[in-house]
Amino acid sequence: MQPTRRVLLLGAAAASLGACATAGTADNAGGKGGVSAANPLGVAEDAPLEVVIFKGGYGDQYAKEAGTLYQQRYPKAKVDHKGIQRVGEVLQPRFIADTPPDVVDNSGAGRLDLATLVSSGKLRDLKELLDAPSLDDPARKVRDTLMPGVVEEGTFDGKVLILNYSSVLWGVWYSKSLFAKHGWTYPKTWAEMLTLNEEIKKAGIAPWTWQGKYPEYICDPLVSLAAKAGGHELVRSIDNLEPNAWKSPAMLAAAEAIYQLAVRGHIMAGSEALSHTEAQNAWCKGQAAFIPCGSWLEGEQQQVTPAGFDMVMGTVPALSGSDKLPNGAVMAASSEAFLVPQKAKNAQGGLEYLRLLFSRQVSRGFAQSAKALPVVAGATDGLTLSSGLQSVADAVKAAGPNVFGYRFRTWYAPLSKALDDATGELLAKRVNPQQWAERVQKAADDVRADASLKKHTRQG
Repeated sequence: MQPTRRVLLLGAAAASLGACATAGTADNAGGKGGVSAANPLGVAEDAPLEVVIFKGGYGDQYAKEAGTLYQQRYPKAKVDHKGIQRVGEVLQPRFIADTPPDVVDNSGAGRLDLATLVSSGKLRDLKELLDAPSLDDPARKVRDTLMPGVVEEGTFDGKVLILNYSSVLWGVWYSKSLFAKHGWTYPKTWAEMLTLNEEIKKAGIAPWTWQGKYPEYICDPLVSLAAKAGGHELVRSIDNLEPNAWKSPAMLAAAEAIYQLAVRGHIMAGSEALSHTEAQNAWCKGQAAFIPCGSWLEGEQQQVTPAGFDMVMGTVPALSGSDKLPNGAVMAASSEAFLVPQKAKNAQGGLEYLRLLFSRQVSRGFAQSAKALPVVAGATDGLTLSSGLQSVADAVKAAGPNVFGYRFRTWYAPLSKALDDATGELLAKRVNPQQWAERVQKAADDVRADASLKKHTRQG
């Protein structure tokens, strides 16, 4: 799966959607039935429901389970479930024509451009859902069952327009059994990482591989190193497009740290040309010891991972001994964006479907089938977790309040692309860290100067 937190440019497609967009009206809520304790959102019980899910690394079994619950509660309704790829290509014409599905999981490569959907009024405010009683405990609102930050990440100009389903952490993955075999210990600092890499090379194994066709993967440890060194102040400065933020000492040091992987020959030959699945498969075969990825990796690789591989995620090591954030700090966000279109024929049914989807029953099934953490608080309590998912859960617990996340990728797609392009060049040794910083800073400056792009300000 290409990281589902990314907002990707759709080029002419996004422009077309924006050009043809007309703001939805608040009263276009679809048919509404009577409100009751059993039907708090007033679903029209015989109205059909169309659900479109991105069927990527997480699969769509969990979404089907929510559909089954919906069918049980509203037996007169027909649930049309579609699990697809390339959500943007499939649904863009329908959003333009104002004939969208009732629920969309807008994720994966080629998804609909979120910024365009938001600015053109194509999305329904989810406040009614968030204030509805949760399925598990009617005394608690849906919003009160979600992990901290989920509602905020889906909020645009005071309206909650998306709800992400998976809690994603980013780190460096390795095989626990491989490390035990060789007596290796996961490094706590980047200096220790570089030293260990030399030991790994002596064993005839490449220290690192990465998903070279998609440089965003290697960007994650780079910006994580920077955040650890520069603290939350640096993260805010990056998101707020502050002058020279990408040239700050912490960011330059992080770029130099990642650059050293290439300079010292610590990366598996040919990684630059590999897709995400090709690199991950090579790693699963033991051809490399480390690979950077988000916490969806185990679920995505579960069909090809050898028995006894025991993959685990380590948090990105500390950049230095003077980092502003502690060693266990981790980059995290929620992903797998669910939305209800403003022009949905059965908007109330769409909201109800999400109420069922964000129940503990469905989210526990998601954790087991997708090997990923759902955003429903306590959903994995009591479950026996796989090695990778357990390591992610342990990282969340160990980090405590020391969790950070950038917003610029969601807010400013041109900057996101410029960062990825420059980082690919950095790992290919076609630019050095200083040149990398200059390229990315110029892109940030261009975004700040572009009056056509809506600007956001981050306080926390």
